[in-house]
Amino acid sequence: MPIDPAKATTAAPRVAPLAWGPKDILLYHLGIGAGIPATDPDELRYTLESRLHVLPSFATVAGGGMAGSGLSTPGIDVDLSAVLHGGQTVTLHRPLPVRATAATQTSRVAAVHDKGKAAVIVLRADVTDDDGQPLWTSVSDIFVKGEGGFGGERGPSARSPRPETPATAPDLTVERHVREDQALLYRLSGDWNPLHADPEFAKLAGFEKPILHGLCSYGIVLKAVVDTALDGDVARVRSYTTRFAGVVYPGETLRVRMWRDAPGPGRIQVSVTAVERADAPVLTDTVVEHS
Repeated sequence: MPIDPAKATTAAPRVAPLAWGPKDILLYHLGIGAGIPATDPDELRYTLESRLHVLPSFATVAGGGMAGSGLSTPGIDVDLSAVLHGGQTVTLHRPLPVRATAATQTSRVAAVHDKGKAAVIVLRADVTDDDGQPLWTSVSDIFVKGEGGFGGERGPSARSPRPETPATAPDLTVERHVREDQALLYRLSGDWNPLHADPEFAKLAGFEKPILHGLCSYGIVLKAVVDTALDGDVARVRSYTTRFAGVVYPGETLRVRMWRDAPGPGRIQVSVTAVERADAPVLTDTVVEHS
């Protein structure tokens, strides 16, 4: 069996150095659509090194990307064409610095769940800064089609109770266009899965053409929330969680609906759909906790 849950979850944590600088952050921001209009002062916070603020979702690519890093853990040997990102949470312990030269990531397989037709690999990574102080914790749910049915624990349906979509109209709604070359640009930040670039590989995986990285959508949406609901202040984000409910094809438009719990510290609940496909779900169970 390609997945040995006991071996994977008892494997020693993987400890790896992480380093990044302004160039990595600028590339990531461009990869999620920042810089339009190019001279807009609000966009220059993401695209000009002298004014640079770090969007917290950069944590998912810092040092070359972490979402799939656990797939090389002992006990796991899977076909990339069967892999889909199911969910993602990033919890911030402090604002992300523009530069790190000696950060450290400690990652492990926290669980392997048997969903019947698929296995879900839960990856956890804890990152400290150059001085050994906590920076962020990330948890990724990785679906592997065809690898379930091994008699393991099914696991929870979600890491926490799913938020119900409010019955009221959203407080804010914005749309974000995804460029045709968005996936090609985003993959330069570290996710080289050919599913997002190679038409033939995408067909093998069951898609009509290459799809956008789920974590690219994740970044696009957080930027939309920060820019419209948090006054452009990236430091206000405390955590960001989502479930990837559907694919996005480059060239489509994302409709981002937001509901505020209350003014001040709290939560923003988010729903994301694909406009051109009759508001097909893209991100669900999505919450931004903020100060």
